[in-house]
Amino acid sequence: MQYVHCPVMKDEVLQYLVPKREKAIMVDCTLGEGGHSFLFLSEYPALKVIGLDRDDAIRAKAINRLSGFGDRFEAKATWFDDFWKNYDGPKVDLVLFDLGISVFHYEESGRGFSFRKSEDLDMRLNANEGFSAKDVVNTYAEEDLANVIYNYGEERYSRRISKAICEYRKQKTIEKTDELAEVIYNAVPGEYRHRRIHPATKTFQALRIEVNGELDRIESSLENAIRALVPGGRLAVITFHSLEDRPVKWFFKRHTDQVEILTKKPIVPTEEECRTNSPSRSAKLRVVEKRSI
Repeated sequence: MQYVHCPVMKDEVLQYLVPKREKAIMVDCTLGEGGHSFLFLSEYPALKVIGLDRDDAIRAKAINRLSGFGDRFEAKATWFDDFWKNYDGPKVDLVLFDLGISVFHYEESGRGFSFRKSEDLDMRLNANEGFSAKDVVNTYAEEDLANVIYNYGEERYSRRISKAICEYRKQKTIEKTDELAEVIYNAVPGEYRHRRIHPATKTFQALRIEVNGELDRIESSLENAIRALVPGGRLAVITFHSLEDRPVKWFFKRHTDQVEILTKKPIVPTEEECRTNSPSRSAKLRVVEKRSI
């Protein structure tokens, strides 16, 4: 089965990100399957959207989905921090970051993002560069691995899990997602195994963040994106957990000389959206507008 990503908080994003000139430019920093880009290209017939994604497979899906918009849509194979660091094009009107991981990665990519399947431990968004989750769990020192699990997964049993992983890998290399999930399951106390979320959830999140350097990309990207905005241009960020939301929140607070914060409290999905689009349940939307200098 093929899954199509449903963009999170589409009505709220459209409400806040309104171009103020006819031939405006928008940068969709986390293109994914093109859900948000499709909304904006459909809503504003003169808008140009530049979509960024380092994952070749999902970017190809977006290009196919948005092919009907012709040269109003341009896809770029890049991490968003690299794009903004090197950007020398015209000023842009709208910027959107959706920091979540697409359903595609869990259900279709085959790269080991989900512990509910038996797949190779990879988790790289760019499958052609860097180290994999397999490298992390099989080569990191026990303390370093525990720190990754605690810092990026906020996992209370990080040290127990790391110790169990290191003991297990003495016998054999950990190759598969379900194999790792079982090691984690057996490492935690009995009462922790039967909570609402699977005990491997936080560890898998931590490994994904470590492999892709996700948190390290946020602040520099926001700074450079704001610099590229036209006065009155708007930037929106959708986050899905506190590790993403906190740096965004405090970055905006530190830069109120450059931007006006339009969402004093983050916007959250409606109850209806949470029912019909379950990945949206933990989402938060923050929006700023660049001040005129």
